[in-house]
Amino acid sequence: MWFKNLSLYRFTEDIPFSETQLQEKLDSFRFRPCGSLELFSYGWTAPLPGQDDLLVHNNNGFWMICARKEEKILPATVINEFLQERVGDIEDRELRKVRKKEKDSIRDEIIHDLLPKAFSYSRRTYAYIDSKGKWLIVDASSNKKSDDLVSYLRKSLDALPVIPPVVNTSPTAMMTQWLTENQPAAQGIILENECELRSPEEDGGIVRCKRQDLFSPEIESHLKAGKEVIKLALTWNDRLSFVIDEHLSIKRLRFLDLIQEEAADIETDSDADRFDADFAIMSLELARFLPKFFELFDGEDIRSHSSPKISVSNG
Repeated sequence: MWFKNLSLYRFTEDIPFSETQLQEKLDSFRFRPCGSLELFSYGWTAPLPGQDDLLVHNNNGFWMICARKEEKILPATVINEFLQERVGDIEDRELRKVRKKEKDSIRDEIIHDLLPKAFSYSRRTYAYIDSKGKWLIVDASSNKKSDDLVSYLRKSLDALPVIPPVVNTSPTAMMTQWLTENQPAAQGIILENECELRSPEEDGGIVRCKRQDLFSPEIESHLKAGKEVIKLALTWNDRLSFVIDEHLSIKRLRFLDLIQEEAADIETDSDADRFDADFAIMSLELARFLPKFFELFDGEDIRSHSSPKISVSNG
């Protein structure tokens, strides 16, 4: 179990529930398959293979949870094809034009008729709570997926005092400074050969660079023209590589050979044991990494913790 993306949410107060209470709350919102007339279903499922009763997996104070979403597949092209056919029949038979309101009603009828026959697919979104560090960390490639999980967790718990983290120095300003001053971000941090630059004005131009020397004259000219760094690839201590963006989202996270070798040294007898071992290594590694990560931006702005807020998108 290795996360590939990190959407971070900071608890603004002590975590107001225990592992047992979390399990009890999530149990009332377990995943169930879509009904015949439902477009989708969302709920909690067991994170560990073969342990369906446990919706929370605890390893040394890190509580893993998993949300599952099932959706019916109803392509718009199929719906529109049926809609055009029915509208055409009505117009030919009754010699009149079908108006928008009636078309919308026909579309709803078509969806209602097709839903019981539609195929469905499901996907899982994993997250864990660091009960000591007071983090909620979601493995989601998009803001919508992470916000869906956080919103559903808040619904399940009645309240969830988390916000996206706030730092003392703007990530965009700091990343731009690293490239402008041709300096490393910090000890143990290596700037890789990928970045994204954007002009600060509204609808400003964007330059994406891959396999590029970030201290080359070409990049320097973009910076002198006023472009700012909004994405940057980094490596930390030869253990993690990732891309950070202007909103502190971490994408394309990779646990490098040093960590993978540690995991390989642990012998396991089942998929569940393998999952647990990988989760233990991953969560401890990220617990060591996150304080260093926020030091890059002069630390967290703790004033943002003073009043719990509803979480918003990281993007």
